Amino acid sequence: MNYKSFIRPDIIDMKPYKPIVPFEVLSRQLGRPPEEIVKLDANENPYGPAPKAIEAMQNGQYFHIYPDPAATELREALGRYTQTDPDLLLVGMGADELIDLVLRVVLSPEDRVIDSPPSFGMYPFSTAVNAGQYLTIPRTADFQMDIPAVEEAIRTTPNVKVVFACAPNNPDGSMISTADLERLLALPALIILDEAYIEFAAIDGWESRIDWVAQHDNLCVLRTFSKLAGLAGLRVGYGAFPQWLREQMMKIKQPYNVNVAANLAALGALQDKAWLNEKVNALVTERKKMAQILTEEIDYLTPHPSYSNFVLCEVTGRDAGELKLKLQNEYGVLVRHYNKPGLSNYIRISAGRPEQTEKLMAALKAV
Repeated sequence: MNYKSFIRPDIIDMKPYKPIVPFEVLSRQLGRPPEEIVKLDANENPYGPAPKAIEAMQNGQYFHIYPDPAATELREALGRYTQTDPDLLLVGMGADELIDLVLRVVLSPEDRVIDSPPSFGMYPFSTAVNAGQYLTIPRTADFQMDIPAVEEAIRTTPNVKVVFACAPNNPDGSMISTADLERLLALPALIILDEAYIEFAAIDGWESRIDWVAQHDNLCVLRTFSKLAGLAGLRVGYGAFPQWLREQMMKIKQPYNVNVAANLAALGALQDKAWLNEKVNALVTERKKMAQILTEEIDYLTPHPSYSNFVLCEVTGRDAGELKLKLQNEYGVLVRHYNKPGLSNYIRISAGRPEQTEKLMAALKAV
């Protein structure tokens, strides 16, 4: 019996998601201790968890008890933090799980999802896992969503259920205007607005649209503790969803999806808002400083405007892949390399601590 024939043919054909190599694995590969590595490749918060988040985990008493499936206490705290009705909020094992849950609820095999690449790689991945049809509307030269093309695709293409919009967009850091978001919400599709980096954009006056969910039955807004609160390793995210959708997501999610440690850390982080705001400001300051130095002193890199905690750079006159490897292998500096449609010969650099920026610039000048 050929049991491989049991596998869905589309799963066999799909490409796996390529995550960042784990830090401890890369440390062994490079022969460098972790403290000597400048890790600027995954948009993580280099300051780590807030002190009150660490304290909350240290004082936790119920690690032997299954967590609250509804994350009631955390949703109530998030309701206060975002000024959103907790009954619209759902907590997930990272925003990635919430993306998967939404698509599992709404997609049938012939349904289509519109994405505007270059953008977050989990959108096509989760679409494929859930047997959806992935439809791309490429971004414009300045990385804006092509709203007229999205509107035309929905008008002429059957079975479009979902449109992804990422703001700030990963990997370039661009935002979506209020007018463009309103045009998307006028379409007969579910709009998933991914605000994983919104706290960084808020420094420059951009506002979250999580409060719009209560007025729009076709809007979902995703957020995360990974970037803001330095909890990427604990996997905790959240989102606001219209009630008709949220109740179905609750029905199909794993009962104990967010573990006790993640719950405690997230609650602790929300009690340490002054610390969070200080680190967000520090990272935005470092991003702006990094972009200025790249523009003025590194002639083979062209940084794009960003409202996030990273800068996307076009590489000219040399191969971006070779540059990434040289920085990594010779200097222990990690950046993200892109070479795909819409992102030919690019690197993305996360904002770090000031001393990390210094090491980055020294390495970029040395190569």
